[in-house]
Parts: sequence; structure tokens; C-alpha cells
Amino acid sequence: MFCVKLLHTSDWHIGRTFHGADLLAEQEAVLGHVADLVAAESVDVVVVAGDIYDRAVPSAEAVRVATTALGRIRQAGAKLVMTPGNHDSAPRLGAFAEFAAAGGLHLRATIDGLAEPVLLPDEHGDVALYGIPYLEPEPARHALGVPEARGHTGVLTEAMRRIRADLAERPAGTRSVVLAHAFVTGGEPTDSERTIAVGGVEQVPGSVFEGVDYVALGHLHGPQTLAEHLRYSGSPLAYSFSETRQRKSVWLVELGADGLGEVRRHELPVPRHLAMLRGELAELLADPEHDELTEHFLSFTVTDRVRPTDAMRKLRERFPYAVHMDWQPEGGHDGAALKYAEAVRGRSDVEITRSFLEDCRGSEPSESEERLVLAALGAAGREREV
Repeated sequence: MFCVKLLHTSDWHIGRTFHGADLLAEQEAVLGHVADLVAAESVDVVVVAGDIYDRAVPSAEAVRVATTALGRIRQAGAKLVMTPGNHDSAPRLGAFAEFAAAGGLHLRATIDGLAEPVLLPDEHGDVALYGIPYLEPEPARHALGVPEARGHTGVLTEAMRRIRADLAERPAGTRSVVLAHAFVTGGEPTDSERTIAVGGVEQVPGSVFEGVDYVALGHLHGPQTLAEHLRYSGSPLAYSFSETRQRKSVWLVELGADGLGEVRRHELPVPRHLAMLRGELAELLADPEHDELTEHFLSFTVTDRVRPTDAMRKLRERFPYAVHMDWQPEGGHDGAALKYAEAVRGRSDVEITRSFLEDCRGSEPSESEERLVLAALGAAGREREV
């Protein structure tokens, strides 16, 4: 039996860098795979739930990658429905929306249009796809005519009230999909999302989205299922080392005569893997087991007792995609909180400085370093006297 097939993706963040490394080639590759998947699975519509770009004013190259990806998806046979996220500029993303719709790209970027669905017909009637643009609570509560609303929960509650009201006016059996960019309670964040907290409260309960067949969420970068009908697709690429173990994916969603049918997860290819290594610099540079990681984006934790000179340059000579390094000497400070008053009580300036060095790197200052400390403290004392 024929049913509408939907592909749920979000958080492309086109134009984002990874610790300074350009990702446009990787983004173009993985979005090209999405287009191939559309063709292979005969997908009817691709929904992108916000953060198409990484910044409000994307570069020309980022726009090129986005338009290429959208063109390939459209050529593969799917329509597109997109909403802006908190990284996007809604007015810029929604420019020429009426013209784009004629070509199969439906942009839902305004508050006024959030209850105006894109209708996709099949033999069972219509599938109504609603797009809620990212709602900044303070301006949105006035634009929505609910000045008493508070936070993300307040404005999304009103947005969903409008959507349910529109849906109630449509023929019985109309199936419904909502795109929303929000932090829903129960979701697991990573280090790469920009906070959308307002007044310390950014999460909204999943109950806000009751009454529709499927909710395509964006904002959190890990693929997650909060309920059968309430899911995050996550980002197509990892944008922080906290995502190293995530398996990036999209959701393939079928909507049959009775609403939500089968939902399948499709894992995406990884253009460049991530890895984290720890050890002394000499070991990291020499260990043959690390040979297989030379094409990975790498984060290093260097544990030498004394901070190595020019460590990052040396690491990049062996690992061209080394992008991050921390120095955490073995035996150094364990990170426990120290109270300043307790740390300095009854100690001389020399003792405090010696303790600081030992706490940071796990070893006492050498004789030459002691002499430098004494000279520096002596000079500081003379300056205070002047």
C-alpha cells in the first residue's frame, strides 16, 4: 500500500569549522549521500529542522554547498520543507520563499506562516507538514499575541495551539508532521550546540507537541528517540569531540493511512573520523599503533611532567589533522576545588609560588626556576615599595 515516505534531518551547520579546520568538503560529501539515499529509498519529502547554516550571514562558499545539496536532493525526486534554527537568520533563509516553493523547496521561516502547512497528497488524503521557526521567547511572545507567555515552553505552546487549530479544520484522517528547533526535556546535549537558554530555562516538555503524528526535532546534535513520534535526527557530522562515539544518521519515516508507520534509522558515512589520544609526547609520536589515525581529526592530551616545547607542531608533522591539544601532566593537580584562603594561609610568597608550580605540573621547581622565582618576587617587592 502506498504511503508517504519522509526523511528527517537537521543541524547541517554549513560553514562551521572544526577547531579551525574547514569542513565544507566533508559537509558536501555527507549531504551528497543524503541525496543518493533519497533516490534509493524513493523519499517523497526531506524535512530539515533548523540550523541549515552555522551563522546568520553565511559565506559565499557555504551558500554554494547548501544550494548544491538542495539541488541534488530535489533532482533525486524529493520535495523539501525547511525551517530556520537559532544559528540561521530567518529573514535571509526565508527570502524568495514563494518563488522557491514553485520548485519544490518550501521555507517556513515566519511566525505568521507556522500554521500554514505544506500539503502532500496520497491515496489516503493529505499529509500536512508544519514548520515552526526557532522562536526567541521575548520577541516571539509579542509576535504571537501572548505577552503573558514565558520562555520557550510558553511560545511553543501557543505555536502548537495554532497548528492543532488548523489541523482540526482539515478533513478527518489528515496526517500531520511538525518541524521544530528546540531543547525537549530528556534530550542529551553535546559540547557543540549553542545554548538557547533564556533566564536559565531552555528545555520544553515533550507534551507540548502532543496531537500530531510525527515531530521532527532539531537543535541537539545526537540522534535520539524521546518517543516513537518525537525524535532528533542529530547533525550529519560531528562538531565536537564529545560526539566521537555518536553514529550520525537520519530517520526514514513512513506515514500510512492510520498515521505514523515504520521509522528506520539510516547511518551516514563519516568523511573524516575523530579520535582522542593521551600519553607522553615521545610515545604519541613514535607508537606505530597510531599509524591508522593519521587521517583522523585528533585531540591530544599530553602528559609529560614538563610541558614539551612546540608540541602541537611536532604532533602535526605526524598527524596532519591534529586540531586540539591539552597538557595534563601525570601526577599534577587532580582538579579538586581549592579555597584561596586555605591555600595561602601561613605561607610566604616563595612557598605559595612553589606550591602553585607543583600543583599545576606535579613537580617542584628546579634550582634555576627557584632563582627566577626569587628574582621576580624581589623585583615585585621593590616596585611596591616605590
